[in-house]
Amino acid sequence: MTIDTFDGTGVKPAHWDLDAVVAALRVSREATHNIRHQRRVRELPSREALTTIVNGLSAVLFPTHYGRPNLTDESIDYFVGDTLNTTLNRLTEQVRRGLQFADDADLTEETLTQKAHDITRAFAASLPEIRGLLVSDVQAAYAGDPAATSIAEIMLCYPGTIAILYYRLAHRLHRLGSPFLARMICDISHSLTGVDIHPGAQIGASFFIDHGTGVVIGETAILGERVRLYQHVTLGAKRFPTDASGMLIKGTPRHPIVEDDVVIYAGATVLGRITIGAGSTIGGNVWLTQSVPPNSNVSQAQTRSD
Repeated sequence: MTIDTFDGTGVKPAHWDLDAVVAALRVSREATHNIRHQRRVRELPSREALTTIVNGLSAVLFPTHYGRPNLTDESIDYFVGDTLNTTLNRLTEQVRRGLQFADDADLTEETLTQKAHDITRAFAASLPEIRGLLVSDVQAAYAGDPAATSIAEIMLCYPGTIAILYYRLAHRLHRLGSPFLARMICDISHSLTGVDIHPGAQIGASFFIDHGTGVVIGETAILGERVRLYQHVTLGAKRFPTDASGMLIKGTPRHPIVEDDVVIYAGATVLGRITIGAGSTIGGNVWLTQSVPPNSNVSQAQTRSD
């Protein structure tokens, strides 16, 4: 009697000519379609580790909201110190991995490790400043949303606030010289919240994203203080300059400047290196590609200055 064996999928084993497929994939990897950074195998930063790190940093910044709700005045500093020490050690390793993909990655292992330690140490020193910005963001959400019943509700239930937390941490790493890692942190946030903020964007204090889903903020955008955005707002680029060979020029200013106290309502698309003057209101579903002066009210039907 013959008994057929299965692999758990309910399909009989088959022959796939694996030797030929594997060999062809090797040729693609090593020769014809090699996309490895500087053609070398390097250990990538871990999304799982970065998620753990951001959770740890969140707990350090707001221990009873993101850490342990039963902490006391006596135990809270011990919890913060222990969590911070563990989290910074993990962060250093991920920073080191990310630095391997920088333009100057031909550094010795010792130099890479030292640079990772320096970046992490500077990042740790900036955490009180980051917390101050985040507190201003949470307060802006509470003041700006009549549906908000408590600070705890905002910190635990508002995707815009969670996205801003991830952005603030990632932006500091970006500024300190770890852009790859920063980009991965913002991508994790994008997956969680539906909000896509590039870590290179510059955003002032008291920033509020209401509802959040679909918001996009480009790399070179500059936002002042007390800016409020609603869902599906895009602060994007209008065009992409190229060099003589037709390649995109990286890093050129191409996203909007949004000055202080601007409100941009749902579905608005603001493109190019234009300036939205302080105190302006941009209505829902507006498509805007030109600068507007301070205190403007822009709607689909008209543009006027008050």
